[in-house]
Amino acid sequence: MLEIENLVVNYGAITALHGISLKVQPGDIVTLIGANGAGKTTLLRTVSGLIKPKRGEIRYEGASIGDLPAHEVVKRGIAHVPEGRMVFANLTVWENLKMGAYLQKDKGVIQRELDYVFGVFPRLKERLKQVAGTLSGGEQQMLAIGRALMSKPKFLMLDEPSLGIAPLLVKSIFEKIIEINQQQHITILLVEQNANLALQVSKYGYVLETGHITLQDSSAQLRQNPEVKRAYLGG
Repeated sequence: MLEIENLVVNYGAITALHGISLKVQPGDIVTLIGANGAGKTTLLRTVSGLIKPKRGEIRYEGASIGDLPAHEVVKRGIAHVPEGRMVFANLTVWENLKMGAYLQKDKGVIQRELDYVFGVFPRLKERLKQVAGTLSGGEQQMLAIGRALMSKPKFLMLDEPSLGIAPLLVKSIFEKIIEINQQQHITILLVEQNANLALQVSKYGYVLETGHITLQDSSAQLRQNPEVKRAYLGG
C-alpha cells in the first residue's frame, strides 16, 4: 500500500533521513521504533506532504505521491495524527471533528463517520461542546484520532499516540487502534516510543537510528532480538 525507496530528507545542511526504504502492506499495522531524533516524525511528515524529500520515491497504491501537497495526500486517503496531538485548542470537540471532514461534502457520510467515531470514543460525544484545550491529554489523543477518522482514511499514520498519557488510558487507546485496524480495515503506520507496546500490536517493524533503518523483521522476531531488547525493551 505504501512503498518508500531510498528516501533522503534534509533540514538545511543536515540530513535527517539517509536513503531509507520500507513497505507497508494493505491491512497491516507496521511500527517504526527508535530513539528521539532518529527521524521517525520526519518520515511521517514527508509522507504527508508537509516536508519535501531531497530525493527518493514515495508510492501509495502504486502512484507516486512524493511531490503532492498535503491536502492532495489527504484526498488520496492518508490521514496523519501528529506528535503532540495538535488539536485546535480554541475550538470545541465538534468543531475539531468537522475540520477532519473538510474535504467531505456529503452530510450523510459526515454523520456516518461521526457516529463511528463516537462508537470508538464515546467520551468525545460526552464532551462535544467542550473546548478542546480543556480536555485531558488522553481525551485530546482520542480527539486527534477521531478527527483523522473523519476524513475516511484508508491509511492512518500515528505519531507517538501514548506520549504524555496516563498508563491506563494508553492501554485503552491501543485497544482502539487495533479495533480501527480490524473493523475498518484501515492500514496503520505507527511511530511509538513504547517499543514493547508497539511491537505487541503490530505485524512488522522497522528500527530507525539517526536516519538509517538498522533492523527490520516481523514484530514477533524483533521482540526476541537481543539488540532490540537491550536498546528499546529494557532487557
